[in-house]
Amino acid sequence: MEWIIVIAVIALLGFWIASIYNQLVALKNRYENGFSQIEIQLKRRYDLIPNLVETAKGYLSHEKETLESVIQARNQAMNGLQSAADNPSDPNAIKELSSAEGILGNALGRLNVVMEAYPDLKANQNMMQLTEELTSTENKVAFARQGYNDQVTEYNTYRQSFPPVIFAGFFSHGIDAELLEFADSEAIQAAPSISFN
Repeated sequence: MEWIIVIAVIALLGFWIASIYNQLVALKNRYENGFSQIEIQLKRRYDLIPNLVETAKGYLSHEKETLESVIQARNQAMNGLQSAADNPSDPNAIKELSSAEGILGNALGRLNVVMEAYPDLKANQNMMQLTEELTSTENKVAFARQGYNDQVTEYNTYRQSFPPVIFAGFFSHGIDAELLEFADSEAIQAAPSISFN
């Protein structure tokens, strides 16, 4: 009779530990999926930026340095996104993306300041359409980023709570997931001011 009780206790303990493991996996999958939503929007954003720069080139031929800095920042952000997409669980890759996005936001801000001096550019139909699409994409990035950060917080809270904290390291969940924050907090939370209305 005692061995039945021992087996039942061991089975219950096994199910309890398995439920902790399953919850850690489910929460990690959710935040990784949340990151893939950000990735989709950032790729769209990166695809729009060369069109924006190309449209502005005709009007800003003597502002070559500003245009090149936007493209360089975009390329750096694309590289950061690729690193983060390869492993959203890597805090360093998320920090690299955050930094690159801050640089890109600053470059787009400088481009906006330069373009404000060109009324013909502001009235250009292609530029207005690109600006509208970019602003819409920025809003989608902000929404996806908020969802991702909520999911990361939920994962980290569960992982750090008792008793999961005891088992997290054994189940390859030993480090916190990184929130996606930007050096310039307004870079993504609010769309860059590149509206020409």
